[in-house]
This record gives sequence, C-alpha cells and structure tokens, in this order.
Amino acid sequence: MKKFVLYSLMLGTLVTTVTACRNIEEDGQTIIENGGSGNGNTENLILSGKITSNLTLKANNIYKLRGLVYVTNGATLTIEPGTKIVGEADKNGSLIITRGSKIMAEGTATNPIIFTSEKPSPKRGDWAGLVILGAAPTNASFNNQAGVGEIEGGINNSEGLGLYGGTNADDNSGILKYVRVEYAGYAFLPDKEVNGITFGGVGRGTTVDYVEVAYANDDSFEWFGGTVNCSHLISYKGLDDDFDTDNGFSGKIQFGIAVRDAQVADVSGSNAFESDNDANGSALTPQTSATFSNMTIIGPINSTSSSTNAGSINSLFQHALQIRRNSSISVFNSVFTGFPIGLFIDATKGTPTDNNIVNSNLAFQNNILAGNTTPIKFGPSTTSPTSYTLADLTNWYNTNGNTILQYTADVKLTGAWAPAGTTPNFSPASGSPLLTGGVFTHTKLSSWFTPVTYRGAVKDANDTWYAGWTNYNL
Repeated sequence: MKKFVLYSLMLGTLVTTVTACRNIEEDGQTIIENGGSGNGNTENLILSGKITSNLTLKANNIYKLRGLVYVTNGATLTIEPGTKIVGEADKNGSLIITRGSKIMAEGTATNPIIFTSEKPSPKRGDWAGLVILGAAPTNASFNNQAGVGEIEGGINNSEGLGLYGGTNADDNSGILKYVRVEYAGYAFLPDKEVNGITFGGVGRGTTVDYVEVAYANDDSFEWFGGTVNCSHLISYKGLDDDFDTDNGFSGKIQFGIAVRDAQVADVSGSNAFESDNDANGSALTPQTSATFSNMTIIGPINSTSSSTNAGSINSLFQHALQIRRNSSISVFNSVFTGFPIGLFIDATKGTPTDNNIVNSNLAFQNNILAGNTTPIKFGPSTTSPTSYTLADLTNWYNTNGNTILQYTADVKLTGAWAPAGTTPNFSPASGSPLLTGGVFTHTKLSSWFTPVTYRGAVKDANDTWYAGWTNYNL
C-alpha cells in the first residue's frame, strides 16, 4: 500500500539544476532525491495514499491531493498558516483524518489555510472534500457493531479507514481555524456524497472556529454523530443543505452564516438546516440533539416590502429548517430568511418528531422567520399517529419568543444580498429586530455559549468576523 507521495513538479526544461528536496515513499521504501537547499519555492507537492507519520505542510508550497488521502496510524498533519491545498482535477481528491489521527490546521485572519480546486476556471465538485473522523459517540452501526458508523461517500476500505465513532465524547481530532474549503463535494452514489466538510464522530476536544465552505457540490457542513462544538461557520452558495445533522450529533454551534444562490439547488431539495436522528427516524441513542444559536440564514428569496419575489428562484429550494426523523435539535436567537417554507416539523417517517416538542427536548426560541411563502408546516405521522396538529405547532412557535415577518426586507440587514463578486454586509441596520432579543436563559445554553443581547450572527457594523479571511468573490 502506498503510504504517501511527495512529487516535485518543477518548472522549466526537463534537464535542469534542481535545488529542492523531495521524499518519495512507496511500498515501504523511502527514496531521497535531489538533495539541496529544499526551499521549495517552485514546487507543487502531491499527497497520495496514506500519511502514517507526522507531517507538516509548509506555507511556501502548494500541495495537491491525488485521490483519497488518509492520515492514519495516530499521525498528526500540521498545516502552516497561509498554506494552499488543491484537489487534483478529476481525481476526486479528498483528505481524510481517520480515528486517532489529527489535523492541526490553524490559520490566521490574515493568512487562512485554503483547500480549493486546481482548475483555472473552478466549479463546484472539482474535488471531493475534507473528512474528519473521530471516536465520539454515534447511534450508527456497522456490521452489527453499534456505536460505529461507516462514513458515506465511498471513503471506507478493507482497512476500515472510513469508520467513525466510539465512546470518548472528549475525543480530539485537532484544530480547524481560519480555514476555507472551496469547490468541494463528490457524489459517490445518490445520498452517499462527500460534503464540503464531513464530520464523523468528532469529539468536543476538537477546535472548529472560523471555517468557510464555499460552492460545495452537496452539503456544506454535515455532522454524523459526535460532540464537537463549532463557532463562526460560513456556508456560501452550496448546492444541497447548509448545516446537516445526523446519527446522534449533540454538539453546540454559535455564530453561523449561510447564503444561497437563488438559481442553484439540488435535485434532492435544498434546505438550510436538515436534521435526522438517523435515516429511519429510529429511537436509537444518542439522539441527534445539537444546539444552535445566533445563526443568520440568507435564503434564495430576496423580497421587498411590496413583492415576495418567490417565483424567481429555483423550484428545488425547500425549507429553512426541516427537522425530521425523530431529531431533537434546538435553535435559539437566529434569523432564517427567504426559503419557500420556514420551519417544517416533519414527523412522517419513524418515531414522530413532534414527541420531542411535547417532551421539551426540541426547543425553538427567540428566532425570526422572514420572507417565507409558508412560515410553518407540520407533517404528521401516519404510522404512529399522535394528537399533535399544525395549530399546536403554531401556538408553540408563537409562545416561545419567535417572530414571523412577511418580507426578507423587514429584517433590515445592511447588505446581505450583495451582488455577485462582492463581500456581503451581514450587520443589522438601524431599526432591525436583530439588534435586540438575544436570550440565554434556557438550560441548553447554560454552558459553552457566549451570551449576547442580539440575534443572528453579527452584532453591528463593527462586528466583521465574517470578512477578511473569507472569500465571496469566487
């Protein structure tokens, strides 16, 4: 099995003086070629196969992922600030951090780490994506082994390098900070895709902060089980869902932004939030119970005070939130604009999702739905019917500090619907309902979260955490 390959692609003629150093390790043999200063200024280094020992990617190189690249054997992959990693064109390159290994990708606000396409005219799906697998709990099972899941996307192999899950809620898979992932996403099979970033059983010892996924070819972020807490996440013009939670994910998310392209949606139907306990809506534990606060979701509809503009969007857009299949995620202090349907409590498959509302496991408080054709929808169970109705759901929504606004313009954001190629301004303008209303008294917000008095992801014009290290000009 190939462990890893670092190929030096030199500019110039075939016969030239080479001053850089490269290590090529194939079939257990290490070959040192072209010894010299190793400054690497003209190198593109190709990563392939398995990385089995600690490795540092340097900021003065551009690295290329060829096929599925696994960090294994407890190795740590360290990536310097400012480093660029590209997925090789048409090779479905992906970086997979396997259980017990780590990625230490800690960029800075001025030198983010960038995963992107190598094509001169890039497009979504040019490479597969980033996959991080840990040993935190999940309700998934694999080959009759409960608590272990097989990550989707054709990642797993005969060595089990695509498995995730365990019993360590504090598991540490490393650091993702000031990281951009662009043009990723690969459909291995229908509903078996590699996302922009896929988390499988990632534990809360892992740091995920200031991460942008742009132009994903499936979901931008998807969590399968795990307990990892994340902050300052941006999903920019993805294809399918922005934030997808499954198989017992119980982490906490604060300060997140999603922006949609009104003309681009997935054939499966695109949502901002999609959440399942599992594919069957079972009662397996741990239950999907992630908690979100201070999210700003900019859907495809940009309506004015006189027109909904709903007819101008891709018809495959669906819901701001589809909470289904016995999920019990909770959302606080957030704003969801411009999806055809706002909040959909979907109990049509598996254990009825509305039971989680009745038993107070699913909370939705101090949020705003704006510019939705249908703000609230309920899909009752037909296999295990309950007495819960749309009227009950509406009353629950209205008595928990939530608001419905007719138009997206009523939110009064400064420049969230920015023209293509320009940086949006997500700050609330004068008179915006987002400037106040943040409440952190619920027990689900009692730890880890930063209490703030505003709703949405951005406080005011001076709060520009979403700018500088990001790229909206793609």
